[in-house]
Amino acid sequence: MPTLLKVGQIVNVQGIRGELRVYPLTDYKERFEELEWVYMENNREDKFYIEKVRYKNNLVILKLKGIDDRNEAERLKNKFLTIDRENARVLPEDTYYIVDLIGLKVFTDKEKFIGNVKNVIQNAGQDLYEIADAENPKKTILIPAVGAFIKEVSIEKGHIIVTPIEGLIE
Repeated sequence: MPTLLKVGQIVNVQGIRGELRVYPLTDYKERFEELEWVYMENNREDKFYIEKVRYKNNLVILKLKGIDDRNEAERLKNKFLTIDRENARVLPEDTYYIVDLIGLKVFTDKEKFIGNVKNVIQNAGQDLYEIADAENPKKTILIPAVGAFIKEVSIEKGHIIVTPIEGLIE
């Protein structure tokens, strides 16, 4: 499991004093108020202390120590902000970090191997597990991440067991 988790992506700059517009990659955007620092991308050498957090619509506006003008902020556009796994929030039961789901093997409740999770698509209604079809890797299977379809998720065992309805996997 990766030791760094993505918590946001810098999508633009805000103003002329080096503030960053960050799209949060967390269900709890106020999470940034609890953090002392973030890393830029997957580089622990690129550590930035958080000076200020505020919000604008669905974005987090961050002021990082050492980023003091628009030009410095511009060079960070499209980069991901990461944190150590040890600084991650404890998730409620039956909730998982997307990074931990990627790569899990997916089986039906009848023990048929379907494929591996290649992505999780986050929607307003529910998440969708995007699975690379074992029989045709160019094909993608989408399974809603809801109790009606997901029988078991085991990060430890490296698999997900699903109960598909007719037509879901074909």
